[in-house]
Amino acid sequence: MPLNFESVSSRIFTPLKKSDISIHFAHRTFKWSNEAPGKAAVYCVIIGFAALEPGKSTLFDYEDVRSEPHELTVKRINPYLVDGPDVIIRSRSHPLCDVPEMGIGNKPIDGGFYLFTPEDKAQFLKDEPSAMPYFRRWLGAEEFLNGYERWCLWLGEAKPEDLKKLPKVMRRIQAVREFRLLSKSAPTKKLAERPTRFHVENIPTSPSILIPRHSSERRQYIPFGVFDPSEVLVGDSSLILPNASSYHFGVIQSHMHMSWVRQICGRLKSDYRYSKDIVYNNFPWPEDPSDEQKKAIEAAAQKVLDVRTEFPNATLADLYDPDTMPKALLDAHKDLDRAVDAAYGKRSFPTELSRLEFLFDIYRKYGERK
Repeated sequence: MPLNFESVSSRIFTPLKKSDISIHFAHRTFKWSNEAPGKAAVYCVIIGFAALEPGKSTLFDYEDVRSEPHELTVKRINPYLVDGPDVIIRSRSHPLCDVPEMGIGNKPIDGGFYLFTPEDKAQFLKDEPSAMPYFRRWLGAEEFLNGYERWCLWLGEAKPEDLKKLPKVMRRIQAVREFRLLSKSAPTKKLAERPTRFHVENIPTSPSILIPRHSSERRQYIPFGVFDPSEVLVGDSSLILPNASSYHFGVIQSHMHMSWVRQICGRLKSDYRYSKDIVYNNFPWPEDPSDEQKKAIEAAAQKVLDVRTEFPNATLADLYDPDTMPKALLDAHKDLDRAVDAAYGKRSFPTELSRLEFLFDIYRKYGERK
């Protein structure tokens, strides 16, 4: 799998830096192959160290993990195998820039008693139609990306006298309480004292952005979405960005942010593992975009959402598969990329590596001001 910089950079490179050890040459991530039958997919980097400053450094870059390397002479190779200053991206509890705080989705710890398939929900409401106001669409990462329909019984704000009139709902509450009491976890047992509530509750009061925590490495863009919290509950397999505008959606849905994600995020196998504290909170946003630049990003972001609706029978997994992504959607993303790049004061980048070098440079500048 690609080197998981989220987990190894601090542990490996911090001691090396203290010992004045520098990277003299490196091959960025490439796919290793051999002639063995049934071979596993193995991704590699090669890094050469020495306890002295290099006169020059050599970086081997790959257009993709299966291509041949391009040899580059660079000033300095940092721990992320980018030509730039030695920085370590550490966990951060709040965003580097003045942007909305991101949070985790809802985590019921309910034994599945509050989650329903469409068929289960229909049968439940057939027997107890008065429970209808308590159902909301449930969106975890799988449901969001693959179009699965699931529903959640949300009782956290229900009045006791109303719940007492719903015997089937009461049986679900009792089942959740018993499930939690049987847990070996002390906090889960404690949670049995309030069985109508979730372990983690994150229900914004205005339209918000959904970010799947895991996504296929094959996608050029991780699809993010906008949801109405009065109709939808987002599960903890996703992250939530409340109080966000179309501008915020546009920037994180852009190539600029995706480059940062691919370099910084953790991995599950080789798939992306998006995180709040490492990826989002460290992302260097445009420093001072003009109102005109913001409006351009907002318009381009809305265009991406509008084009998605032109394919009502396709899931987001279908739309963002590189083999089946519609040209209209790809074109909308390219327009958004150009609008976001302009807000950073850039027209284009010759390579993905040059984009990363730019991001690390402004990340360092932002960090020096804190």
